[in-house]
Amino acid sequence: MADEADITGLLRRFQAGDEEARSRLMETVYGELKQIAGRYMRRERGDHTLQTTALVNEAYMKLTHARGGAWQDRAHFFAVAARIMRQILVDHARQHVAGKRGGGVQMLPLNEALVFAPEESGQMIQLDEALSRLASEDERVGQIVELRFFGGLSVDETAEVLKIAKRTVEREWSFGRAWLRTELGHSAAPQ
Repeated sequence: MADEADITGLLRRFQAGDEEARSRLMETVYGELKQIAGRYMRRERGDHTLQTTALVNEAYMKLTHARGGAWQDRAHFFAVAARIMRQILVDHARQHVAGKRGGGVQMLPLNEALVFAPEESGQMIQLDEALSRLASEDERVGQIVELRFFGGLSVDETAEVLKIAKRTVEREWSFGRAWLRTELGHSAAPQ
């Protein structure tokens, strides 16, 4: 991972209008964003595929247009990135549910390719709604679940991004998964 101070400095310069910092920032974080998306995609079932590059490119575009978002630091930037990736997946799931046609699998455009099985689209929406409820009850647990499940970060990476102890991440990740299992039932909750 890139040095936290470097990313935070680039974020501040980018927000001040420095276009060179914008370019360097994206060069610096693009690989990490691709790793996060790749880890997330590796955990998906074989009949649900989103090309990692397509997810990263869509998130990249949204992040570069969010200069007014005033990222505080590296942790905040990656939390926003994870949230954007989650929203991309949820938006496409909602499009699929709203436009059910044909049998089984439907292709949805997202730069390169996105395929949703119908039963997974509904689960993605349910998971998003449940995660929003969880975050309203305990924001940090919601962030941990979002970073771990949607962002694909490891326990160590999540602890680094949120600047909390690894043990806290492990404990709150367990709580968040249990909470979601209760809300969603066993099959739809993060593993």
